[in-house]
Amino acid sequence: MTLAIQGIERLETFSAFEALLARPGPWIGGFDFPFGLPAELCRDLGWPLEWKALVSHCSGLTRQQLRCALDAYRNSRPAGRKYAHRATDLPAGSSSPMKLVNPPVALMFHEGARRIAGAGVHVPALCDGDPQRVALEAYPGLLARRQLGMRESYKSDTPAKQNGPRKAIRKKIVQALRAGHPLGIRVQLGDGLERAVVGDGAADLLDAVICATQAAWAALRPHYGLPAGAFGAEGWIVSAGTSS
Repeated sequence: MTLAIQGIERLETFSAFEALLARPGPWIGGFDFPFGLPAELCRDLGWPLEWKALVSHCSGLTRQQLRCALDAYRNSRPAGRKYAHRATDLPAGSSSPMKLVNPPVALMFHEGARRIAGAGVHVPALCDGDPQRVALEAYPGLLARRQLGMRESYKSDTPAKQNGPRKAIRKKIVQALRAGHPLGIRVQLGDGLERAVVGDGAADLLDAVICATQAAWAALRPHYGLPAGAFGAEGWIVSAGTSS
């Protein structure tokens, strides 16, 4: 029940990310971007409801073509229901993968899912692949906001907003993880690494630690803790709908 973080690497390019996915296993990774799209959206647009077919279809679209398709779909929907959601989005507190801004998760899906699918890894509930390389959808906001109850933001990409209060919240999150909260996984970080994680105002390092913790939680459970509803083209964020 202990997760020892031995190091954190920064991947600055898509090719570096692809090289990571190609590394021989055994490994289990938690990846912070949507793997799938809402079934409602796919049905309405006539897009595939099977994951690999959906990813292949969307990979054939340029970013601009994807933007246009999602904008047109959103504009066709009534006020208050502009965005379709996946079944996992409500319990996870995550944005609809249709969103193109704040955060642009649709573009994250567009770039990330194709690389997951192309790497031949095993994606539980979505695609059989190399069982020694397992990819799971993770979401740091679920742990920080829903499971730990942090009301204020712990990060910002704007240097002027990388302030003391946000740093204090990152420290609280790290302390909770070290104590085994909220998932029962005690995270161990070396002193230098812990200082780096707490001091990173953009919280890329902390998010990586949280994703690893969510992956560790999943590794201990049958079917990686995924419910039956994780099948189809939507996928599921690990540990959504549970606190232990």
